[in-house]
Amino acid sequence: MSDSLNPSDRPSADVPVRPKGEPRFPDGPKADPAGSHFERRIRSFQPRRSRVTAGQAEALQRLWARWGTDVDGHAVELSELYGDERPVVLEIGFGMGEATARMAAADPGTNILAVDVHTPGQGNLLNLAEQNGLTNVRVANGDAIILLREMLKPDALDGLRVYFPDPWPKKRHHKRRLIQPEFLDLAATRLRPGAVVHCATDWEPYAEQMLEVLTAHPEFENTQGEGGGGFAPRPEFRPLTRFEGQGLEKGHVVRDLLFRRADQRP
Repeated sequence: MSDSLNPSDRPSADVPVRPKGEPRFPDGPKADPAGSHFERRIRSFQPRRSRVTAGQAEALQRLWARWGTDVDGHAVELSELYGDERPVVLEIGFGMGEATARMAAADPGTNILAVDVHTPGQGNLLNLAEQNGLTNVRVANGDAIILLREMLKPDALDGLRVYFPDPWPKKRHHKRRLIQPEFLDLAATRLRPGAVVHCATDWEPYAEQMLEVLTAHPEFENTQGEGGGGFAPRPEFRPLTRFEGQGLEKGHVVRDLLFRRADQRP
């Protein structure tokens, strides 16, 4: 698989202009599935208004009913979503989906539920899933907090991946960072004992905060052990993405953290 976009995609100018008031993708993801803008909560994400190519738009229209789901607050049964009982890993924020597709192809025995609000990425991941016959990928559109809190059962997940989340570098924005004690409290209720939380970032101050918060949480334990130095080497199953490679060439340090949900709740 390549990190590049599908060569058949054309600029979004080729997509017909929709009449005012009509949904952007009538058979695709909804603009605000949970009405979440009414919820008074500081969010860790900010939707990006990027262009959608013709190929991405076509994938959203044609494949959403099969492989997509809106985060609308209604409970979802994961075995019904996939049609099987394979273990499910939740990935929060997948960008354009290249790394997600490569992990899904390398591990067909694991289902990946990839959630994001970036419409071009949703379309691109659907395209990649179809082109590579990835039946173990589902794309969720909306707020991951609502997905975890309202839609998933306790102990529903076998893993959680958060790769390169927005670091919100300004001090006044640190409260918007996803990896916080309250988020881990919620995640712990949805992760089975032994499930691994895997975070990665190239923003050193955020890496240090992640390490501090995860280490202090009573329901998670560092897979590196007491003398492991805290951070983990990048595991082989996490692909080196194009953007990560560019960062490494510039001297950025990428940190991986792998923490396991404790076998016993405190």
